[in-house]
Amino acid sequence: MSHLYDKITVLKGIGPAKAKLFAALRIDTIYDLLSHFPRDYEDRTKLVSIAELQADTPACFRAMVTQAPRTSHIRKGMDITKAQVSDHTARLNLTFFNQSFAAANLRYGEEYIFYGKTSGDFIGYSMVNPVFEPAERAGSLTSRILPVYPLTAGLTNAAVGKAVQQALALCGSDLPRLIPPALEEQYGLMDGAEAYRQIHCPQDFDTLARARRRLVFEEFFIFSAGLSLMRAKRGNRTVPPYEDTELTPFLKALPFCLTGAQERAIGDICRDLKKGSPMNRLVQGDVGSGKTMVAAAAAYLAVKNGRQAALMAPTEILAEQHFASLSPLLEPLDVRCGLLTGSMSPSAKKKIRQTIAQGETDFVIGTHALLSESTEFQDLSLVVTDEQHRFGVAQRGALSEKGQDPHLLVMSATPIPRTLTLILYGDLDVSILDELPPGRQAIDTFLVGESYRSRLNAFIRKQAAEGHQCFIVCPAVEESETLSVKSAEAWAQTLQTTVFPDLRVALVHGQMKPKDKEEAMSRFIRGQADILVATTVIEVGVDVPNATLMVIEDADRFGLSQLHQLRGRVGRGSAKSYCVLVSGNRNEETRARLKALCKTTDGFQIADEDLKLRGPGDIFGSRQHGLPAFRAANLTMDLSTLQEAQAAAKSWIDSGAPAGEALMDRVRLLFASGGGVLN
Repeated sequence: MSHLYDKITVLKGIGPAKAKLFAALRIDTIYDLLSHFPRDYEDRTKLVSIAELQADTPACFRAMVTQAPRTSHIRKGMDITKAQVSDHTARLNLTFFNQSFAAANLRYGEEYIFYGKTSGDFIGYSMVNPVFEPAERAGSLTSRILPVYPLTAGLTNAAVGKAVQQALALCGSDLPRLIPPALEEQYGLMDGAEAYRQIHCPQDFDTLARARRRLVFEEFFIFSAGLSLMRAKRGNRTVPPYEDTELTPFLKALPFCLTGAQERAIGDICRDLKKGSPMNRLVQGDVGSGKTMVAAAAAYLAVKNGRQAALMAPTEILAEQHFASLSPLLEPLDVRCGLLTGSMSPSAKKKIRQTIAQGETDFVIGTHALLSESTEFQDLSLVVTDEQHRFGVAQRGALSEKGQDPHLLVMSATPIPRTLTLILYGDLDVSILDELPPGRQAIDTFLVGESYRSRLNAFIRKQAAEGHQCFIVCPAVEESETLSVKSAEAWAQTLQTTVFPDLRVALVHGQMKPKDKEEAMSRFIRGQADILVATTVIEVGVDVPNATLMVIEDADRFGLSQLHQLRGRVGRGSAKSYCVLVSGNRNEETRARLKALCKTTDGFQIADEDLKLRGPGDIFGSRQHGLPAFRAANLTMDLSTLQEAQAAAKSWIDSGAPAGEALMDRVRLLFASGGGVLN
């Protein structure tokens, strides 16, 4: 076990230069190397005869060299070695390019095991650059299941395999036992050390499957145990319970009635705030389900109990919209609201920070500017993060550290499959808003090709003539020589100068200066633009009730969950709304995926489909989502193992068994890989 965290340079043949290549694969220690699992396996165990070889299909066969190798020098840098082998069924010509060692290692009259594939042009008669070894000493390159590793430029599969073999020999049976023996027996798990050996050197595919299940289970167990420990640690903390959770004044101030789902979520929050330990709750709901009012109710209670609250939004536009909608509601209820964003003038930021620090602002709404060291609170008791998938786990904790164990309310409008919710938010209690407020319009969605362009333009003009507005989303900001997709800049210019010269076209994308972007958005929100051409910068939080049409160009370039989020920008007023997906992609699978969006507005159903097709990274975007870097587990394939591991971790934590240092080390490693901390 003492060698697990040694640098890989302790292995023979790995010096500083090669260590840099391994570092490109996130391999720094022996444990990293042993956890660099194969991405695939080649079955080199089955022998076929030469006559049974099929074109372009790799296979192993045993044959005798019947024509001694001959090497020819063709030109500078090009040598060709030719040989002939045969078995009882046929003969086969072998060709090696720049592999003169073949001439030295293939001996006339001796038998070898070969692995390769025959050329499609010379079926059954020619094979290029096969690997081989003497028949009596086979088992290294042939006659085995060969692991195929993820690689980087300059690092070969053989080099990784050789390093792994050294690491296994170095560690021997010293790999730590992370899962208690009783749970190993209960779930029929292979021994941990044996699983590492078999995942890299499988004796057969059944044993490989058992090894992989053990390692997947172990990874999920470590993560689930970490979440449980976090939950238990937070549960042991005490904070003053809220004495006053009466919401009647707040409810009377609302211009509408809450949905049943909103009432249930607020009820959950009230119980959390009264129990005397920090709340850690996720409010998850589809676009337009009313999460903001739930957050407003929580903030009202915080202030009513003499404390401060903060809401962090991912964009200035969203923060400003929250401030504009919540301050008129809460100010008459004696909740002093403030706004803090990065683009505010230095003097304005200084002033609002002073009022926050002195307790003169009760509820501050802002962006990442809230995380600044210069932002101090007098008594921060409630932290709300909106569109949580846009923030890393560390950011979630950074705002919480500005108070003494404040209550945490996480809001997400991105529908997440329940199984993924358990992974991403496993340390939180969950309230789901599964109802839409009365009056929200159903959005009709259509998939069209370029041949419908004239009709689509006419429909855009019709919406404008009726006094409504239209979003047009493009996948790129600028034109590209490599991608044949519409760019926001070029398309906005075409629409304004050629297609709709009589309409007002605005443009917004992420590369614009914040001031210009805010101005363009404000024009559209105020109704001073008929069409807003944009990138996905408008995916989250833009609320324009007068917008009735969402057109998404090259829709096949987006994930289903992202398309659903974009669609949610319309249908927010009383008028009928539409979403048009434009795509010329004729791939059947792609079209089936886009048609699925046309058939349902259920975000959770869409998210399940997106998870199957694209994986978690595409649902949440890059590494911002805070998911750990699972090495063995696959969230789309191993859901049943995930559920077993979570049950095992819960029973183990509930039993009060001590957490061994080896397990805690591994928990910290896994959480660190996801950008979070185990605190």
